[in-house]
Amino acid sequence: MRAKIVYFALAAVLVVYFVLVGSRGVMLIQQGTVVTVAFGLAVMILPFIGAWFLYRTTKFARDANRLARELEAEGGLPVDELVRTPGGRIDRDSADEVFARRKAETEEAPGDWRCWFRLAVAYHDARDTPRARKAMQRAIALHDGKQISALGA
Repeated sequence: MRAKIVYFALAAVLVVYFVLVGSRGVMLIQQGTVVTVAFGLAVMILPFIGAWFLYRTTKFARDANRLARELEAEGGLPVDELVRTPGGRIDRDSADEVFARRKAETEEAPGDWRCWFRLAVAYHDARDTPRARKAMQRAIALHDGKQISALGA
């Protein structure tokens, strides 16, 4: 719950920032000179890029949470069997062992979104965030019945 509160607080701050930057861009455009209009248009692009990024990130999180709820209802969420250090961090060897099992499971059933979801969790536990995100995107696409171009995470 704490993560959601932080996320929405940061999203609200970003939206305020987008409005402020956009208003500065409008003020620059209203100056009417070639240089200020060019800068104003450049500044106006930033809030649109930020809003697009915020939308995509929020959509990804909502879709991943939807899959997690469905998998939990089926009793298929991965069990936390990782060894942790005294400080609470995941032991690297333990994460690698679980990852190897999840990867083999996914290779046996590459069309099953559940396997890709569990592989994404294993990637995350192994501290490989980019691959975790790609595996989760594949799980979402498979769940939603979208066409997938290439195999692999």
